[in-house]
Amino acid sequence: MKNQKLARIDKILAASGYGSRKDVKKLIKAGEVLINGKVAGDAGDLVDPQADEITVSGEPVLFEENIYIMMNKPYDVVSSTRDEYETTVIDLLEGEYFHRKLFPVGRLDKDAEGLIFLTDDGKLAHRLLSPKHHVAKTYYVKVRGALDEEDVKAFADGIELEDFTALPAKLDILKSGSISEAYVTIYEGKFHQIKRMMKTRGKEVLYLKRLSLGPLNLDEELEPGMWRKLTKEEIDSLKEI
Repeated sequence: MKNQKLARIDKILAASGYGSRKDVKKLIKAGEVLINGKVAGDAGDLVDPQADEITVSGEPVLFEENIYIMMNKPYDVVSSTRDEYETTVIDLLEGEYFHRKLFPVGRLDKDAEGLIFLTDDGKLAHRLLSPKHHVAKTYYVKVRGALDEEDVKAFADGIELEDFTALPAKLDILKSGSISEAYVTIYEGKFHQIKRMMKTRGKEVLYLKRLSLGPLNLDEELEPGMWRKLTKEEIDSLKEI
């Protein structure tokens, strides 16, 4: 079998939501699992999940090697896989894909909103987070204080913070006044980075929402707390980075 990725049937079924490896072995032993119309003989049987027809109790198994999810994170939710006291982005999935070890790619402050990308594709996550790739992240921000061209230049030059100097960033002013609005594009993701950058310019961030991560743009139809799986085109665009 050339160019086929073979895997154990118990691993495929466990990743598809049929329980633990132990649960899957019981299904196989009971004769509930068929591979290309034949009863699976052992939990270690090798299959190609993309080519072989696998059924459990007569129902076809739809295996996905990796899961890719876009979420509009609401205010007051933390970008973690688990937290004893706070609601996490994983909690918002309400148990769906509980059998997959999904994690957020990068973090978004608890009091910020917007795009969160969740996956179990570790290789893709590493590429998106790697400092050498400088993946752009664009935010809508509302601040107390008047933004001006000096702020634009300061962001473009790279703002020096206490522990590092931020890479050159783009500040597009939408509205300037006692309360200003702007788009900010940064190429790294340090802790409270935009808040800290604005603070050096004498501005206080009142509202922050992430709009994009690389080529991935937040779906405007997703209300805060809602999520959907990425399209093939969106996944391919991320993998091109």
